[in-house]
Amino acid sequence: MTTSTSETPPGIDPVSYQRRWMILGLMCLSLVLVVATVSSVNVAIPSIARELKPTDTQLLWIVDAYAVAFAGLLLPAGALGDKYGRKGALQVGFLVFIAGSVLSALATDANVLIGMRVIMGAGAALIMPSTLSLLTTVFPPAERPKAFGIWSGFAGAGGALGPLLGGALVGRFWFGSVFLVPAAIAAVAVAAISLGAPRATERHGARTDLVGTMLSIIGFVGLLFGIIEGGDLGWGHPFTIAAFVLSIVGFVAFVAYESRRDEPLLDVSFFRNRRFSAGAFGITFVFLCTFSLFYVLTQYLQYVQGHSPFMAGVRGLPFAFTMILVAPRGPRIVLRFGLRRTVTFGMSCVAIGLGIMSFIDANTGYWHIVLAMVFTALGPALCISNLTTGIISSVPPNKAGVGSAVNDVTREVGGAIGIALIGTVANSVYKSRLTSSLTDLPAEVVDFAGDSVAKANIVAAKLAPSIGDAAANHIVESAKAAFIDAIGIGLKVSAALAAVVAVIFSRVIPTEQIRHD
Repeated sequence: MTTSTSETPPGIDPVSYQRRWMILGLMCLSLVLVVATVSSVNVAIPSIARELKPTDTQLLWIVDAYAVAFAGLLLPAGALGDKYGRKGALQVGFLVFIAGSVLSALATDANVLIGMRVIMGAGAALIMPSTLSLLTTVFPPAERPKAFGIWSGFAGAGGALGPLLGGALVGRFWFGSVFLVPAAIAAVAVAAISLGAPRATERHGARTDLVGTMLSIIGFVGLLFGIIEGGDLGWGHPFTIAAFVLSIVGFVAFVAYESRRDEPLLDVSFFRNRRFSAGAFGITFVFLCTFSLFYVLTQYLQYVQGHSPFMAGVRGLPFAFTMILVAPRGPRIVLRFGLRRTVTFGMSCVAIGLGIMSFIDANTGYWHIVLAMVFTALGPALCISNLTTGIISSVPPNKAGVGSAVNDVTREVGGAIGIALIGTVANSVYKSRLTSSLTDLPAEVVDFAGDSVAKANIVAAKLAPSIGDAAANHIVESAKAAFIDAIGIGLKVSAALAAVVAVIFSRVIPTEQIRHD
């Protein structure tokens, strides 16, 4: 039986209200596609390396160009959706994403692929904030926390589902399938959205903030470029320092300029609202700590325990299941225990999960890993939907797209910093341990093997005919042992940070529940 017009809450289109759960499903599909695309490409890197023969720097940017474009364009993309229509932004975003994906699949040069990944990231920047802001136009205030909880559950699950999709495809097809299949799914999604989603524009005639847009892009791109290059070139390298200086200049100029505008891209006074600032702070640090597990898990399952990319993806599913099951119940848990207690407990679970994972070795049983994944997933499952609700409820309806973009960009920045943190710690320990174990090999060989476990395996395979299988196996086993030591220390650092953040949450997160009324 359909809902009558008289039962429709004020301010919501009756047809859209009747379709709201279907629209939520479409938004979740769109979201999973965007998030999974980030992690699925990691699985295809060996195939890309064989086919396109990129340099190490090109390989790094094949992975990261998407995330840099995505994060750098989120704020202006959210503002465009607010001004011209969120459905339109979503449709255009999908068309750009599809074009970038198809051209990525057909790329025969590493630089071309990097450029196409930038286009994909630009499309994703239009898609992701629109999925969340559209929900505010079809769900009444009382139902929004539940809708945001489901949205958050699928957002977290997307990161775990990406390696599964990527592993399944590269195991049977060429690397381009990792881009073509998402393009096909995106084509179906945009067709369904065109038919089922409402046109949602809250504001007309606002001037486009070109200066603010450029300053925000400079700030975020400089920050992420510095984080990525810092992990590769070193934190003291001139390029890294220059990127961070450029980022600081961009952000300072952005705040100064936006504070004087009548119609700013982002009203910086939003951060004076405790719900908004606590939400942005909280999401940043939840993803900063949680991404430590993502960084470690796939490498450990493949390089240490010897699973295929697909089976490694399958073994990561408990994280996704936990997110999907628990996140929609987050608002109900807040009603009973309060926001501060809920998110503090969630962050404590992240610390426990990372701590459990830090005690793995080469023969660790799968149930140990499952326990670590479930505890770690409880953190974002309990925190993200409630903190997201705080951000969105703190901005006026005509700025829901920008509020959604702030919510999304904190995820990207937090995740990038988290990977850089554990990557720096783990890489330093790995190189030190491996160097002390392989004293009988030439320095240049040890230096190459010290970059990663994958490169150590390459070295062992190439040297096996000349040094013998026993010596080659010693290289492989030494690399595994060094990697286990490295990630153990890195995860302990991340667990300690998560525990500190949990204490901070217990002080700064508002005690009252988030309301939309």
